[in-house]
Amino acid sequence: MGARQSVAILETELLLTIGMPLYNAMPWLREAIESLLRQTVTAFEILAIVDGGTDGSLEYLRSLRDPRLRVLTQPNMGVTATLNRMLREARTPWLVRQDADDVSYPRRLEKLLEAIAAHPGAGLIYSLADYHPRERCAGRFRCSRGTPEELRAMVERGYLLSICHSTVALNVAKALKAGGYRMDLHAEDADLWWRMARYWEIWCIPEPLVGFRQTSASVSAQHAEEQQLGGLYVQYLLLSELWGLPPRPLEQVAETLRLLLQPRALRAKERLRRWNMERAAGRRWHSVGALARAMCASPSYVMRRAQDEFRRAGMANGAAPGWFWERKELLWE
Repeated sequence: MGARQSVAILETELLLTIGMPLYNAMPWLREAIESLLRQTVTAFEILAIVDGGTDGSLEYLRSLRDPRLRVLTQPNMGVTATLNRMLREARTPWLVRQDADDVSYPRRLEKLLEAIAAHPGAGLIYSLADYHPRERCAGRFRCSRGTPEELRAMVERGYLLSICHSTVALNVAKALKAGGYRMDLHAEDADLWWRMARYWEIWCIPEPLVGFRQTSASVSAQHAEEQQLGGLYVQYLLLSELWGLPPRPLEQVAETLRLLLQPRALRAKERLRRWNMERAAGRRWHSVGALARAMCASPSYVMRRAQDEFRRAGMANGAAPGWFWERKELLWE
């Protein structure tokens, strides 16, 4: 049976819910929704949860007359609670993630249905992502790549997977069985990825199907240091499970984990983000200045990030597990 025949069969049943949490999502929300309504397949539901906010996001959504759009509202509860509500509210076997400032390329859902047909036992399927808009931005989101066995092996060695959240499709039942999203650490996605990888297959569609927009309002831009610390704590939780050691709360190990933070690399990362944001806005000389400041902050980080653009395998996140083991007395009771 060919891929298109498989998709045609899957199109006869509703398999996909596109989950979009949003808080003050204008002005990008319109483009995000339109990218979904222009998909080459039509059998899906869009579940938008408006997590508080004061802009016109809710009014825009209510102005649409597409029966595939379901809009829920709630007082501001934060991203983790909203994502878990999406898992509970999904009426289909698969929850497809997309943030309200990103875009899906026209064949994204078609390609996803092909992957579901080919790998029905998967727990998570994701793709690569371009920085958006791709005609003005440079590079792609830094994504882990490999077979399910290779991705699981990265996790079993104590490293975290790097996956763009907006490219992910979760098997709802398996994600709930894994415990769903945990903790408001700005790294709740990486925490779920390692749990999914240990118990179910994760498949990568090795082509960009999503445009990832970098903005000054994003979590990565506003909470860069907290996000990096949260990622280290998630790696600590993974190592705790691998080594059979009881983890301690973040506040008890944060001082030790902060020793791993690299301020110069973090500044370079923020300035590279600014470089692409200026490129996206068409501000050429501002972008040149941002790139120069990134190089001044950490030439080695910029060079490593450039090399990642040409790698076709590997690319995990996290510090060397041996560093944690050497400080076992400080990190575990």
